[in-house]
Amino acid sequence: MNWPALLEMQFMRHAFAAASCIAIAGSAIGYFVVLRRQAFAAHALSNVGFAGAAGASLLGIDPLLGLFVFVLASAVLMALAGENVGQRDISVGMILMVSLGLGILFVNLYSANADAAIGILFGSVLGISHEQLHMTFMTSLVVMGLLVIMFRPLRFASLNAPAARGRGLPVTALNLLFLLLLGATAAMAVPVIGSLLSFAIFIGPAAAAQAWTGRVASGLVLTMALALLETWGGIAASYYINWPASSCIAILSFAIYALGWLSSRHALFRRFDKHIRTTTS
Repeated sequence: MNWPALLEMQFMRHAFAAASCIAIAGSAIGYFVVLRRQAFAAHALSNVGFAGAAGASLLGIDPLLGLFVFVLASAVLMALAGENVGQRDISVGMILMVSLGLGILFVNLYSANADAAIGILFGSVLGISHEQLHMTFMTSLVVMGLLVIMFRPLRFASLNAPAARGRGLPVTALNLLFLLLLGATAAMAVPVIGSLLSFAIFIGPAAAAQAWTGRVASGLVLTMALALLETWGGIAASYYINWPASSCIAILSFAIYALGWLSSRHALFRRFDKHIRTTTS
């Protein structure tokens, strides 16, 4: 098979495949993260995995297992914090604080395997093994399948939680399941793009898409398309200009978000000008 130059090496094909899985699943979850105003929770779940990886290294087990366990446990605690935005953000902040503190403690107690835990913070998209690729694919498949099943009730609860509760929907259970899906997606994404740059997938494409369309279905499709665009572009740019792939992805994500923000501001100014002209004429 005559691959393009950047796909002639197996590790690059693994990078594109794993990053594509994360782009699709992560951006789909990220659309609802932005819609539900839970960006801080997404950021926290991506970062608390550091403590889980460090703790697993201290116990001599697979850091990825510790990452998944710690992130999912934190997702449950965040769900128990309730739906009030102020109280929820305080709880998320406290969970993030103690997790990072524990991570630093674990690294200091057993520095021999600290590199594995520190690597969680930055990811290694160009170092994906066949086993990691398989796990990423299966996790993204499960996340997308569950998201499709709960799409309608989740959309209703995200747009109008009181009305959804009045219709008899289990809003509390939906919140818990959504945070578990977010946690699983974050745990899947962190070893590839790093916890510090997970916003590039979770938030950037969704924020831009919601600036361009208010419809959930079309917004989801646009979000996933933008996420794939920035992911493929970031990896390709990393190959050709020799920059870190995560940095390239983050720069493209910010550029897409900035474009969406500027275009929405421009539309807002046009509507405001039209309103002023109408009221003064």
